[in-house]
Amino acid sequence: MFKPAVQDKGDNPPDLTHVSLTWIAGKREEWLRFGAPVRDRIVNRRTRIASFRPGAIFALVRWAANDFGTIASHIDIVRAMGRYEACTTLPCIDPGGELLLHVAGWPKVSQVLHAIDTVEAIGIDAHVADPDHWRQVHHRIAAGQLPSEYSSCRHRAWLKRKAVWQ
Repeated sequence: MFKPAVQDKGDNPPDLTHVSLTWIAGKREEWLRFGAPVRDRIVNRRTRIASFRPGAIFALVRWAANDFGTIASHIDIVRAMGRYEACTTLPCIDPGGELLLHVAGWPKVSQVLHAIDTVEAIGIDAHVADPDHWRQVHHRIAAGQLPSEYSSCRHRAWLKRKAVWQ
């Protein structure tokens, strides 16, 4: 699960991606399913802002309801972008990010949450998993198919590819 960073009151460098999280019980809830923010600022009892360095990957869950029940469920898996990089604008995310996965509707959101759980079940933090895995999960769910499972073998291959780039 998401582990909040230590609250920070310092300056915010301009290259951070800020995620505004609101919690109004039973009406509107936005939370991070995974990610490693470098800053976490509490604005008031209902709102906080988590900030991520460029390249960081996080999952934002958004849910809303009215008197008759749930009206919207979304999950976005996003890679924070650096200064001057092109990005997709998204609700609650300033300035935006590279969208790796986006699904709407509770049945699909629950499939993504299950995919996240399977990554974490093999002992890998979801925010360090191969970004291509999240793209694959998005495309498979959009096509009405089950996503492929992430494996420790695939993760090792991702780490080796990543080491070559750096």
